[in-house]
Amino acid sequence: MFTGLVQDIGRITLKRKNSEGFVFGICSPSLVSSIQIDDSVSVNGVCQTVTSIKSDCFYIQSVHVTLEKTTLGSLKIEDEVNLELALRMGDRLGGHIVQGHSNGKSIIKKIDRIGKNFLLFLSITEKIAPYIVQEGSITIDGISLTISTVSEQEKTFSVSIIPHTWENTILKNKKVGDEVNIEVDILAKYIERLMFFRNRELPTATKSIMTEDWLRSKGF
Repeated sequence: MFTGLVQDIGRITLKRKNSEGFVFGICSPSLVSSIQIDDSVSVNGVCQTVTSIKSDCFYIQSVHVTLEKTTLGSLKIEDEVNLELALRMGDRLGGHIVQGHSNGKSIIKKIDRIGKNFLLFLSITEKIAPYIVQEGSITIDGISLTISTVSEQEKTFSVSIIPHTWENTILKNKKVGDEVNIEVDILAKYIERLMFFRNRELPTATKSIMTEDWLRSKGF
């Protein structure tokens, strides 16, 4: 489990294809001393297991399913990646609950600069659309962010990026047309699942009032 607060920008030093997918080497001098083999590390928002460590670099095995669902397969040598170590009991939850399980990819449609801040507009796919809520939480390439606006007509949502986040994550390298990893708020998915089973199993007269409109009226 993670919080979506990027702790370092790592650098890809190895990309080797094998029967399982790709082995990546990631250099991060500031974090590697805190990493052990079998640890979970968020790489651009994707939870990966450390398989070995050498000097200032650690290594991960990305399997085919991960490569299909995320942008990791498009990484190249010298590319930068957002890194976060797994949350420890007692740590502050500075962002929101992030599993490192990408729900899909989104495309950056527009980047506006407003003073020193940046406003990113990203595509909404059919798969993630039900979980995109104005002022709700979302994870973009491992970064915990708040959704600023949602446009059903244009099928986009926007997030506001402060200068500190822009400079200390790989967002500063992004351009229009780039793909990013998206993880929606897990709490929304649990609510959806509970609604499905409760409405399916109970008689009509006793079905839950917990609908999407009801949740929105309560600020969710």
